[in-house]
Amino acid sequence: MRGKAAETVVGRRTAPGVLTAAIVLIGASGCAATPHYAPETKNSTYYVSARGDDQNDGSSPGQAWRSLARAERVSLEPGDRLLLEGGARFTGTITLNGTEAGRANRPVVVGSYGEGRATVEAEGSPGISVHNTAGVEIRDLDVTGDRAAYARDGGINLYADRPDGTKLDRVSVSGVTVSGFQVGIAVGGVEKGNGFKNVTIRQAKLHGNKDAGLLTYGPQLSPAQPAYAHENIDISDVEAHRNTGDPKAVDRHTGDGIILGAVRHATVRGSSAHDNGSRSAAEAPSGPVGIWAYDAKDVLLEHNTAYRNHTGSDVDGAGFGFDENVSDSAIQYNLAFHNDGPGFYAYTRKANGAHTDNTFRYNITADDGRKLPRFGGLAVYGHDVRNLRIDQNTVVMTALENGKSGPALRLMDGQTGVTVRNNNFVTDGSPLALVDRGLTAKNVVMQGNNYRAPQGQWTLQWGDHAYTGLGTWRTATGQERVDGQPSGLTLDPCLAGGELPSISSPGDVERFAPDCAALTGKGLDLQKLFGIDPGSVDYFGRTVDVPPPVGAALPAPD
Repeated sequence: MRGKAAETVVGRRTAPGVLTAAIVLIGASGCAATPHYAPETKNSTYYVSARGDDQNDGSSPGQAWRSLARAERVSLEPGDRLLLEGGARFTGTITLNGTEAGRANRPVVVGSYGEGRATVEAEGSPGISVHNTAGVEIRDLDVTGDRAAYARDGGINLYADRPDGTKLDRVSVSGVTVSGFQVGIAVGGVEKGNGFKNVTIRQAKLHGNKDAGLLTYGPQLSPAQPAYAHENIDISDVEAHRNTGDPKAVDRHTGDGIILGAVRHATVRGSSAHDNGSRSAAEAPSGPVGIWAYDAKDVLLEHNTAYRNHTGSDVDGAGFGFDENVSDSAIQYNLAFHNDGPGFYAYTRKANGAHTDNTFRYNITADDGRKLPRFGGLAVYGHDVRNLRIDQNTVVMTALENGKSGPALRLMDGQTGVTVRNNNFVTDGSPLALVDRGLTAKNVVMQGNNYRAPQGQWTLQWGDHAYTGLGTWRTATGQERVDGQPSGLTLDPCLAGGELPSISSPGDVERFAPDCAALTGKGLDLQKLFGIDPGSVDYFGRTVDVPPPVGAALPAPD
């Protein structure tokens, strides 16, 4: 938190996609310090029950304590467990500080016992606070916050501000529901290189929070001397939904789903972000995004869905994105649809070379740009995006109720070494691609793509010129050529859902698989021609041969 544990939030973008920091928040425990005493025994299990008594010793369900306040008086040692009665509700906070827990191989466990999950009801504080310690497992709990917690706290709040620059090892969060906080789950560090490592978050439902469902954050990255607060973050089966944003937050973005910031080596897999950002401020300089990363290296977003994410402002509202200072990372095998902004984007506002060597492949985006069609289905913009590979994606864009729709591909000025290959672009007559004036083959190369406009005029807007045919565009710009030979197609991909498939839920994604082999084997051999690994399977997990198809999917087997 910019060096202060009690600071709350700063914004991210000040222009379309402009990142200024990322939301950072919360502090250590968010409540007054509570004295801790040495435990009576080591490797103990302590129980808390609605039917308990704080005069008991807490050593069994029959001798359970009644309140979290009583549990807070015990210092939890490696291997200890604190278990709350399933189905019961407990007011207060569970805190673990630097004198507790601490061993990755003998974690402290905080969870439920009996039938169902216990609920922790926080009042003006985090529900569970892990401060300057690790070796912790949090599982099988519901965590809710009140109005004060919604304004300023993380529901499950991991926070490191030790000055020694080390990373705290192993925290696991699983089987939780978190709602009613500023951020559902927050993982933060404030000193350079100081944070957490080996953090696992799985089977979590994060909803009804103000700024974000899940957030990792740390000090702003210095590209000259990159140091990341966190490493080895594994997120799976997380649903971040209806985190609505703050209509009064005119200085920052709010209403995000899942944010990875200040992290090296991180994965988000099998997760979803949907229906977020509906109350984010119209006057904010930036808007929320479903699942995205900033100040990060070696991030993998795969097999996720992001849909119906919104923005109150005139920017953002995207499904997935790589924002400022992201490198050596990939977005693959994801589905985006009906987001206010683009399904997928890459952006940076700083010309520092730190947004580089990223890949978008085997993704499907359908009818994105619902509020902001000018950004299209897949967008690349900013001041210095380098060496971005956009391969094997399927992008379908259809008109809004007012008859307007955006391009399948939007390329703005400020990029170098971007390649666009083997993608299937389908629109209902809006430009298949909209490319800023001044971009040349040094900036972007397009090869082996399929461009289809089943309704209306085939159009591709390149700078000031609107081309109505693949051949004339190729001749004028030099695009869609490989070793001097023409490439690119205008074939009907015969998508299962028709020429312009509709989508209303993730289960409709099969409509975007082809019904015929028109594009099977028609892609460029990326490995042979360019030394690029094309991936061994398509979006649906079907084995990809050489050459690969054009687009994200092969036909279903007979």
